[in-house]
This record gives sequence, C-alpha cells and structure tokens, in this order.
Amino acid sequence: MIKKKKIAEASIPTASMADIAFLLLLFFLVSTVIDVDTGIGLTLPEYVPPEEQEQVKVDPDRMAAVLINENGDVLIDGQFVAVHQIKQNLKPRITSKIDLPMNKKLIVSLKTDRKTVYNVYINALDQIKLAFFEVRDEYSNSRFGNKYDNLTPEQQKEVRDAVPIIISLAEPEIVTS
Repeated sequence: MIKKKKIAEASIPTASMADIAFLLLLFFLVSTVIDVDTGIGLTLPEYVPPEEQEQVKVDPDRMAAVLINENGDVLIDGQFVAVHQIKQNLKPRITSKIDLPMNKKLIVSLKTDRKTVYNVYINALDQIKLAFFEVRDEYSNSRFGNKYDNLTPEQQKEVRDAVPIIISLAEPEIVTS
C-alpha cells in the first residue's frame, strides 16, 4: 500500500500581529489632526473693580444702541429691525462720522437679554462688523482706489483711523420677576 505524504498546511505567523496593530494605532494617533474650535476672537478688557471704574459721559449722538430681547427681536435706537437689516441701518451712521476726530466716532453698543439665543447674538455681532468692514472698503476705494485688503500697511492704518471699529458689548441685565 502506498502511504500518502502528509503535506504541512501553510500558516501565517501571528506572533507579531499585536505589535503591528499597536504600531498602526500609534501611527494614526500621531498623524491625525484634531480640529479644535477656537471660539469667537474677542479681546476682552482687563478687569477693573467697580469702585475703581471711571464713568465717562458719551454724547448720545455717538451711540448706536443695538438691543436684542429673548425672542430675537432687534431694536436699533428704539426701532424694530430684522437681524439681517442691522448692517443697512448702521452703515449711514458710520459713514457720517468718517471725517470727525476719534472722540466723535460712532460707538455701537450691543446688549442682549440673558435668555437670548446665542445664534441671534452672533448673527447680530457679524452684521455690526460687516457694516464697519463695508464702510472701510468704500472709504479705501474712494481714497486709494482699492479694497482695504489690497492696501499697504500704512494705507490700512489710515483707513483704520478714519473708520475705527468701536463695539461695546454691554453686560446683560439681571431681570427679577
């Protein structure tokens, strides 16, 4: 009788499989970029105790009061406007103050209710900044024939001095029921 030879089965060595898995895991951990939300870029003033704070009188003609209630209704100097209309309401007032000295420029005061939806607050802040940016672009176009972003640093400083962005973020009031 003829004996059949036993053929050894092929096998994959798995002894170093754990090492390979660990190296792959380590590679992906090191090479992955994690996106981090940076939030809103605001420069906050240094804290000054209330007893050391100096009260400065501001001419009411310089102020543009933007108030937002908890329902998202926007008031600019007592008139109801939609959030997307803030820019159109502020641009003429900003433009009218361009040729005045720095202490006569427009100050936009944004004040919200404590229960205001955060998205409405951000949209209102964006509209206010857009109004200033568009006035800067119009001024730089008329003065230098170019948009603000395409100006030299010296020209940009001149435009910033003519159209400074002055936004006062007022603290929401605590309303007692």
